[in-house]
Amino acid sequence: MCCLLTILVFLGPRAVILFWWLVDPTRWSHTYNTFVLPALGFLFLPWTTLMYVLVAPRGLVGFDWLWLALAFFADIAAYAGGGYGNRNRVPGYAP
Repeated sequence: MCCLLTILVFLGPRAVILFWWLVDPTRWSHTYNTFVLPALGFLFLPWTTLMYVLVAPRGLVGFDWLWLALAFFADIAAYAGGGYGNRNRVPGYAP
């Protein structure tokens, strides 16, 4: 069960990014001027990239910043959760 959850956390948003880009490429081109930022977002911050594409075309105002912050924390939690969960495997770790 834990492996399934890990796969969904890491591959889920990337699959959505790929699918959304194939279905609606104009929204992506309106949001980003180059291919570099979405490619880096795909690799390192997929939740933040998805949220930015969702809220940015009409401009970032008000609660849009909150949604971006929550997506960024979801990305950080996805990476930090694995380290915290496997801390007992680190040599020299003393609980």
